[in-house]
Amino acid sequence: MRLKKLTCMALQAGIVGLPNVGKSTLFNAVSNSAKAQASNYRFCTIEPNVGLVNVPDERLDKLASLVHPERIVPTQIEIVDIAGLVKGASKGEGLGNKFLANIREVDAIVHVIRCFEDDNILRDEGPVNPVSDKEIIDTELQLKDLESVEKKLQRTEKLIRTGDVKIKAEYEVLKQCREQLEKGKNIREMDLGPEQKTAIADLFLLTDKPVLYVANVDEASMQTGNTYSEILKAAVAKENAQVIVMNNSIEAQIAEMEDPADRALFMEEYKMTEPALNKLIRSSYQLLNLLTYFTAGVQEVRAWTIHAGWKAPQAASVIHTDFEKGFIKAEVIAYNDYIQYGSEAACRENGKLRIEGKEYVVKDGDVMHFRFNV
Repeated sequence: MRLKKLTCMALQAGIVGLPNVGKSTLFNAVSNSAKAQASNYRFCTIEPNVGLVNVPDERLDKLASLVHPERIVPTQIEIVDIAGLVKGASKGEGLGNKFLANIREVDAIVHVIRCFEDDNILRDEGPVNPVSDKEIIDTELQLKDLESVEKKLQRTEKLIRTGDVKIKAEYEVLKQCREQLEKGKNIREMDLGPEQKTAIADLFLLTDKPVLYVANVDEASMQTGNTYSEILKAAVAKENAQVIVMNNSIEAQIAEMEDPADRALFMEEYKMTEPALNKLIRSSYQLLNLLTYFTAGVQEVRAWTIHAGWKAPQAASVIHTDFEKGFIKAEVIAYNDYIQYGSEAACRENGKLRIEGKEYVVKDGDVMHFRFNV
């Protein structure tokens, strides 16, 4: 049977921040398929760099230790290194329009903020101040969103006269968004419902995207953080956003080491149990509201990325489109059961293999096998 093309989710997290805060250094560390230029001058990055990043997941290795497959295939997300924004970007300063358009295309934002002193690294914004740095980026994104909302409000206002209830509701949501942005607040803080979100979905608003913050600290503060990172945490506390403290240069050095023994020795020297990058990648994955299911066989043990809430046929589609079209049923084993009993056969014998239909909502860690017919 010939299968149609493999589908790809291609979900992206974009790295943003002011110039020279460590964005490209972080990208070089996090990406295993591309290397960005990192230099000490503004707008070193002009075209966005894109890299595929493996999502660390110890469950994949544990499954592989039981199955002994020919290959192990982790799931991935795309990380995009977007050029540094500057004050006035929303009005086109520093190639701002181009960079803001790049941010509009990603699904989530990783905001890198400088939390270290270093006279050798250029900085036009004055003394190191993580809160004001964050606010510069926020303001530029808010101003661009306000421009988008205003334009749609003008179009929608003309259509209200038709008496369409849906248009009127959309207009009210847009007015609420305008008010939020005029207050200097982000759209994601409004907690809009699904129907309200629909009213602004076509705008791809920058401040509606989920965000996590990277506090790029000095070496001495890698484990404990410092005054700057604590100030940043306090500033974003109401956003319910995660702050990851790390030293981007050290992480880049770890990523460059091919010998596991050298890497382990290096991390031991810095008292690290794992690279901080692993936490960043996992957090980015969660930020995108993704989860993982597994397929396990002698040819390969593989992790697959889906959106939380997807049903079995949708989950099957990320393997092949034909799997969704001809979906019959799914054989499902919970990850913990698979580990406990040690094999698919043992799970079957002990009643831990379930047959699920089209309405089954896939859970994180499910080990699945799909039956289909086309």
